[in-house]
Amino acid sequence: MGLLFYPRGGSAHVARNLAHTLPSVGWGASILSGSVTGMGDARRFYHDLDVRPVDMSRALESGDPMAADPPMHPSYEDRPGAPDRVFGLLDAAAAEHQVQAWTRALQSAGAAHADVLHLHHLTPLYEAANRAAPGVPIVGHLHGTELLFLEAVERDPLRWPYGLAWAERMRQWALQAERLIVLSESQIDRAERVLPVDPDRYTLIPNGYDPDCFFPREIDRAAEWARLLPDAGIEADTPVLLYVGRFTEVKRVPLLIEAYERARPGFARRAPLVLVGGFPGEHEGEHPRDTIARLNAQDVHLAGWHEHDDLPDILCASDVVVLPSVREQFGQVIVEGMACGLPAIAVDAHGPADIVDHGETGWLVEPDDLHTLTNALVEAVNRPDERRRRGANAAEDVAERYAWPALADDVATLYGEVSGRDAMLLRANGV
Repeated sequence: MGLLFYPRGGSAHVARNLAHTLPSVGWGASILSGSVTGMGDARRFYHDLDVRPVDMSRALESGDPMAADPPMHPSYEDRPGAPDRVFGLLDAAAAEHQVQAWTRALQSAGAAHADVLHLHHLTPLYEAANRAAPGVPIVGHLHGTELLFLEAVERDPLRWPYGLAWAERMRQWALQAERLIVLSESQIDRAERVLPVDPDRYTLIPNGYDPDCFFPREIDRAAEWARLLPDAGIEADTPVLLYVGRFTEVKRVPLLIEAYERARPGFARRAPLVLVGGFPGEHEGEHPRDTIARLNAQDVHLAGWHEHDDLPDILCASDVVVLPSVREQFGQVIVEGMACGLPAIAVDAHGPADIVDHGETGWLVEPDDLHTLTNALVEAVNRPDERRRRGANAAEDVAERYAWPALADDVATLYGEVSGRDAMLLRANGV
């Protein structure tokens, strides 16, 4: 399994959960992943799995991270000043440098002996796989950010000097894959508009969650909040609104803080907003800390970045999971929160629109709509019986649709189809 990026986003969690679950359905998995020192350390993130890290730490310390060896990975997001520059700013020489570095990594990992190469996103790993492991079938996995990049190039072909060249590379990489996993029906429609792939080669398999970690359970809520936020004074019966994620522009965290500050006077009782996340050293636009100061917002608490292993207890100590992101390609934290019995407040677009059933498992609001987001926060706080009803529905719903054991079966079936292992097993059994 190959992932160009160091672990910090949803695709890394997908790779980890899938690698954990695949052995139970007959497939072993090794992970080749980008890595940086600290929270983005692949050995730390995939600690109990067979992981082959590609250490980019020295690239971060060099004058040009993209020229280092190995280089920093590019990004689908254009964040000025970030070491991982957007793909569209990298010329042909930089593209070849990426391919060569990852070709060596795949060769070192023994990719040529794999039955299947499962490559996440559309990245130089595809061309590297062509060189390091020709003939090994590829299963591609679209997570949505690559589609956002392709759509951005389509809207404005001159936005980046090399955007068109990268878009063409990504289209060719998509054609290399025997099958492409997509997360939703709407994502299939989007992919068909920007990729020249036969519709029959798309396979719908949503992201999932680990039901052994995320499930409704009673915990000592007061103790959990005393550990995370010792000065917040959050009691066991205090309803908590929870955001979990990066502090990037599309997540709309400043909008959430503003909606909360408008909603708070209408609450029937105290209900703090807790923000968990913000990858260390990374944010776009106004930092939530500055938004809180600008609005003089009360009862909004920054709990910092936490390991994914901490998340089940944090969710079970909360009452509503809130994600106002306007371009969320799936919504992993929504699924995990719902699995713990929390209703969700999310935007009626992209992944969350497929996950949340408005009125039954949570609240869907229009993108960038301060008014409807404010109203949803007030209703979630002031109607505890309804909040609990939707939360119970949410746990039942995601258990049926998004638990990894069942989804891993679908992935294993796909591997068997592209590798021919299913046919070999049938012949061995005389079928």
